[in-house]
Amino acid sequence: MNARPGELPGDGLFAALAVEHRGRLMELARDVELPGATRIFEEGEEADRFWVIRSGTVALDVHLPGRGRAVVETVGAGSLLGWSWLCPPRQWHLAAETREPVHAWEFDAAAVRELCAEDTALGLALVTVVAETIGDRLRATRTRLLDLYGPQGDGPAP
Repeated sequence: MNARPGELPGDGLFAALAVEHRGRLMELARDVELPGATRIFEEGEEADRFWVIRSGTVALDVHLPGRGRAVVETVGAGSLLGWSWLCPPRQWHLAAETREPVHAWEFDAAAVRELCAEDTALGLALVTVVAETIGDRLRATRTRLLDLYGPQGDGPAP
């Protein structure tokens, strides 16, 4: 484990997990630092890991043909970065880039899925948190894309 001994985070993703589940998950954590303006992953690539952001911010973007990248959400401390590792075909649905230096815990997806299979209570709790994250990201993406490309105003003039 590369997380500090005895360090059990209690905010963000971890707030929804029981203390014993946090401890088991943190045994798989690797402490990482990513410089600003680093592309972390791209849409369509294999989703083989995820992160919990400790400090810094990451922009999530989507490629729009003929228009380039559009940032749909920015996430920061306590946020789960990446959910595609859980759901087949396990490919990123968005892309991610650091906006500033990021300090995070990184988790190997296969190891976490194995842990969830061994400890079904932990698995259920983690899947619930990931499902909430998916819902939040879908709402944020929809709202951002409507802001960028939806009809403007309150409707047609009388």
